[in-house]
Amino acid sequence: MAELTALESLIEMGFPRGRALMEHEDDPDVDEPLPTPLGHVLGREPTSSEPGGPEGTSSNAGEGKPVLSEEERQEQTKRMLELVAQKQREREEREEREALERERQRRKQGQELSAARQRLQEDEMRRAAEERRREKAEELAARQRVREKIERDKAERAKKYGGSVGSRPSPPTEPGPVPSSPSQEPPTKREYDQCRIQVRLPDGTSLTQTFRAREQLAAVRLYVELHRGEEPGGDQDPVQLLSGFPRRAFSEADMERPLQELGLVPSAVLIVAKKCPS
Repeated sequence: MAELTALESLIEMGFPRGRALMEHEDDPDVDEPLPTPLGHVLGREPTSSEPGGPEGTSSNAGEGKPVLSEEERQEQTKRMLELVAQKQREREEREEREALERERQRRKQGQELSAARQRLQEDEMRRAAEERRREKAEELAARQRVREKIERDKAERAKKYGGSVGSRPSPPTEPGPVPSSPSQEPPTKREYDQCRIQVRLPDGTSLTQTFRAREQLAAVRLYVELHRGEEPGGDQDPVQLLSGFPRRAFSEADMERPLQELGLVPSAVLIVAKKCPS
């Protein structure tokens, strides 16, 4: 009870007493011992003989600050508790705002990370698509180079062994005798656009290919030279084509004639023989 009374006295004195002490800190007698304090002493009940005792209190009631009543002390305590509660609510609100801000920052970082990951995947897919297009273009270019090389080889072989692959128009046929009557018309001869040629090679194997009826015999010889097997030594000698029956050796002049004109339509069997040097 004594400690509570002393604490209330300190509250009643407030800050003006502390400011008065600071104003007299430069006095010459500041280092002299202080007189015995009047009134309540912390931890001890005042006696009736002391100025701060019950009698002294009643005599000095009119001097200084008035003593707080019980209701005023309760009101002051209530205000202090309300102030503490308000500070606590402000701290909780501040912590809640900080938590919300941290959550927003976390979500924002998560969204940025997800967007960066999606951009990375899109870049990888775009690079993969470009790589596939580049590989396809390279493959097409390689095929085109192979086809061009084959065409050059064919042209060189045709130039080397004489003749060229191509068709020549057949010479105009002379009109036959006009029949005397419709009942005596001969049967019309069937025209073939293609012919099937089987070529027997010296090693016993055979090649079969379909040519146009108006193609030259040189096209058959070029086909044989391109598709026959390699001979020992690497060099290939020119070939000569022979018909099976009746047996006939085709000359260089025959190489320029169409297959239709040589009687090899619609099908024929040719034999390959090595061309004897002249």
